[in-house]
Amino acid sequence: MDSPAVTQLFRQLFRHHPTCPSRQKVVRLATAIQHVRQQRQRADYSTSRGRGGDANLTRRNESNWQQRTMLLPQDKSEEYKQYPMVTAHDLRGRKERPRRVKMLLRDFIDDSLYNPHYGYFSKQAVIFSSGEPFNFPDLKDENEFNALLSRRYVEFEDKLDAVSPSETRQLWYTPTELFRPHYGEAIARYLVANYKLTTYPYHDLIIYEMGAGRGTLMTNILDYIRDMEPAVYARTRYKIIEISQQLATLQNSQLMRSAAGRGHADRVEIINQSIFDWKQTVPSPCFFLAFEVFDNFAHDALRYDLETETPLQGVVLIDENGDFYEFYSPTLDPVASRFLRVRNAATEGRYKLPYPSTRIGRWLALNRPFAPNLSPPEYIPTRLMEFFDVLGRYFPTHRLLTSDFHSLPDAIKGLNAPIVQTRYQRRPVPVSTPLVHQGYFDIMFPTDFRISEAMYQALTGKLTKVLSHEEFMRRWAYIEETETRSGENPLLSWYKNASMLYTV
Repeated sequence: MDSPAVTQLFRQLFRHHPTCPSRQKVVRLATAIQHVRQQRQRADYSTSRGRGGDANLTRRNESNWQQRTMLLPQDKSEEYKQYPMVTAHDLRGRKERPRRVKMLLRDFIDDSLYNPHYGYFSKQAVIFSSGEPFNFPDLKDENEFNALLSRRYVEFEDKLDAVSPSETRQLWYTPTELFRPHYGEAIARYLVANYKLTTYPYHDLIIYEMGAGRGTLMTNILDYIRDMEPAVYARTRYKIIEISQQLATLQNSQLMRSAAGRGHADRVEIINQSIFDWKQTVPSPCFFLAFEVFDNFAHDALRYDLETETPLQGVVLIDENGDFYEFYSPTLDPVASRFLRVRNAATEGRYKLPYPSTRIGRWLALNRPFAPNLSPPEYIPTRLMEFFDVLGRYFPTHRLLTSDFHSLPDAIKGLNAPIVQTRYQRRPVPVSTPLVHQGYFDIMFPTDFRISEAMYQALTGKLTKVLSHEEFMRRWAYIEETETRSGENPLLSWYKNASMLYTV
């Protein structure tokens, strides 16, 4: 957390109990976080240059560097030496959050979001459903749409609270749910058009979707193909790859709720596993959909020695009290090391770094008063690279279609840094570090589509194109169906910070 005090407060808030904490506690929480941020204006959240004596001598003698501030004075070096290194895979069978261990940041994030017993997407996340689709041509303007969405959002959560009250419910929505069925129909038009241009009638239309939420996109796509392209529908197969048992069950129940949904059942398969456990080669041509998935892929954290430009990799230590401490090791693990090599080759060395590019700039950064000896963090999408590996190895004839955020507001400090936040009493509570109580926080990263596209091309050998969300929808959606009476169009004006990448 932002400080041990805030850690303790969240631990109290998120204990399992039938009644919820008082409103006073959320005020204390906000006050504590604000206090921490004010303190951070006076103390850099990085290793201090000196512990007494010459800074260069200290640097040479250290093999692992602990993050230090006035707020985290404890020296955990001995625990770092003693605690075992674990991975998210090692923790899958654990029902309790781990203590007395250390792990790479990507494993910590992976465990926080996807652990089957306490992970955010496994146990906490709830996806908003708007009920009846919005009738956009009947709405006056975008403001009326926003007001109607807010009312439905409150009504949806009121119904959930009537059955099972919760003040820590993690509720969020997707463009598929907000703009159904129009969003899904636009994707369906893209799929059908490209299927007919490439493999029809020699192959079936095989669609894989990863992270399908409530299954709404699947239903909208299949409904459209069934109604508008019956010959294609007869050859369509839809396969969802879903890591969350909870969401896989929800997707199946949503499919079977209506007669129309049950009509799709013989061509739908829901595969409850992680894409990173996939070991079966799919030789047939297929489309692979991944919408708002990259943003929750685990990242590694790197900081760079400002004198040598050597990268150091972030390691999270969890002590016996469940508190988190961040160390940086000069020895990169093979995945992070490979990411740097692939990125450099794919982009021909053209990418941003979290420190000045010139020698004099680095010298000035290193020698300013109270300067840290490491750069700000850079968050590298190592899991995304591994996902591209899976596509290239096991889906050799796939065509990828993905959408995600190329920028995010209010991100924490660092290059390519995430938003980290939870909800308490229906209010968002942002924090300034990914080292958070596992399972109760969304950790959401932006995607650098220039670098991601180059790495995808290098790892799969395929050509791609990137469009903004608006550009893609103008090509494939019937935009008059989401236009209000004023001429404003939420389908186009929302998600300005999202891009879409697809295989050509």
